[in-house]
Amino acid sequence: MVNKCLYLTKNSLFKKIKSKWFIGINIFLLIVLCLVLNIDHVISTFGGDFASATPIYILDETNYSYEILKSNIENVSSLAEQGNFETKKYEKTKNDLVNEMKKNQKIIGVWIKEDINNVLDVTVITNDYMESYDYQMLVSSINQTKVSVATALSEIDQKELDKISSPIEIKREYLDKNKKSEDESMNMIMTTIFPFVILPIFMLTVFLIQMIGAEINDEKSTKGMEIIISNVSPKAHFYSKMLAGNIFVIIQGILLFIYGGIGLGIRNLFGSSSALTNTIIEMTNSVLGSGFVSKIITWIPLIIILVLITFVGYSLLAGILASITTSSEEFQQIQTPIMMVLLFGYYLAIMASTFHGSLFIRIMSYIPFISAIIAPSLLVLGEIGIIDVLIAIILQVLTNILFLKYGLPIYKEGILNYSTGNLFKRLLKIFKTKSD
Repeated sequence: MVNKCLYLTKNSLFKKIKSKWFIGINIFLLIVLCLVLNIDHVISTFGGDFASATPIYILDETNYSYEILKSNIENVSSLAEQGNFETKKYEKTKNDLVNEMKKNQKIIGVWIKEDINNVLDVTVITNDYMESYDYQMLVSSINQTKVSVATALSEIDQKELDKISSPIEIKREYLDKNKKSEDESMNMIMTTIFPFVILPIFMLTVFLIQMIGAEINDEKSTKGMEIIISNVSPKAHFYSKMLAGNIFVIIQGILLFIYGGIGLGIRNLFGSSSALTNTIIEMTNSVLGSGFVSKIITWIPLIIILVLITFVGYSLLAGILASITTSSEEFQQIQTPIMMVLLFGYYLAIMASTFHGSLFIRIMSYIPFISAIIAPSLLVLGEIGIIDVLIAIILQVLTNILFLKYGLPIYKEGILNYSTGNLFKRLLKIFKTKSD
C-alpha cells in the first residue's frame, strides 16, 4: 500500500507543479510581489516622484520667523519619520511667489506677517489640496513657531528661554515589572508588518482546500476514480491526496518567500531611500534593539509545527468533504463554512492587539484550524506563551486523529458515491451509517 500511496502522491504532485496553471500563477505572484515591494519606483516611472523633496517657500516679512519655522518643520518631520521637505527663504513679494508657484505647482508657500493681536499672521498658499498629514505637520510647525516668537518677544532671559524651548525628556515607568518600553512598539509592528506574515498562511490554506477538492471532483466527474480505486485502496488514495496537497503548499510557501527576497533584492539594487524604505529600516532597528529576534528564534519551530499540522487538518477536512460531492459547484457550496472559519481567524489575528488581556482571544488561540493564524499574533503581543502554543498543537493533533478515525470511513463510502440530492443530508446519512 505504501508504494502505491507514494506513486499516487508523486503523480498528483508532479501533475500540479507541471501544470500551466501553477506556472502562470507563480509568474503572476512573482510580478505582483516585486511590484508591491517597489511600488514607489513603479509610480515614479509613470510620473510620480518619491525621491525629490517638496519645496516650502517662506516669505517672512517679520525678518525673524524664517529660521525658527525652518527648524520646527525639520524637527516635526524627522520625529514623525515622514515627509520630505525643503525649506527656502523667499526674498521677493507675494505676487512674485504666486507667479513662481504657478510655474512649479509642487511649491507650498508660507507668507508670514506681524500681527499685534496674535503675534503672527500666517497664510499657507498652495495650487491644490494638501495631503492631510502634510498640512497637519505644517500647522504644528507654525504653531510652535508662534510660541517661540511670542516667548522671545516677551524679553525673557535667554537661559529661561532655552529651558522653555528645549524638548522634554519623557521617561517611562511600568508598575508591571515584566513590561519593557521596547515592547510598546509591538502594536505598531502588529498593525503594519505582521499582516504580511499572516497572509501567506491564509493564502496557502485556501490553495490547499481548493486544490484537494478540485482534484477529487475532477477524478469523480471523469469516472477516473473507479479505475483508480480498483487498483488502490481508498485509504491509500486518501493519504496520497493529503500528502500531495501538503507538500504542494510547502513548496508554494517557499516560493513566496523567494519571490519576496527577489523583490527586496530589486529594491536594494535601485538603492531606494524613500519614506517607505526609511520606515522599514526604523522598524527593523526597533525590533532588533528590543531583543525580539531572540524570542522569535524560540517561537519559530513551534509555530511551523502548528502551521504544518493545521495544514494536515485542513487537507483531511477538504478530502472528506470533497469525497461526498459530485461536482465543483457542490464542493464550492460545502467549503463556504470552512472559508468563513478561516476568515474569522484571519481577522481575529489582525485585530489581536485590541483584545489585550482578554480571555476570549486566549481561548481562540487554542481552537483547532484557527490557532495557527492567531497564535503568532498573540505571541508577538505577549498575550500567550510557549505553553499555550503547545496546548494548541496538542488540540490540533487530537483533532487530526479524530478526522482520520471517523473521516476515513466516510471517504471510503463517499468516493464512489455519485448520488445527487441535498448535500448535507447525504453527509449526515453517510456519517450515521458509518457510526452504527
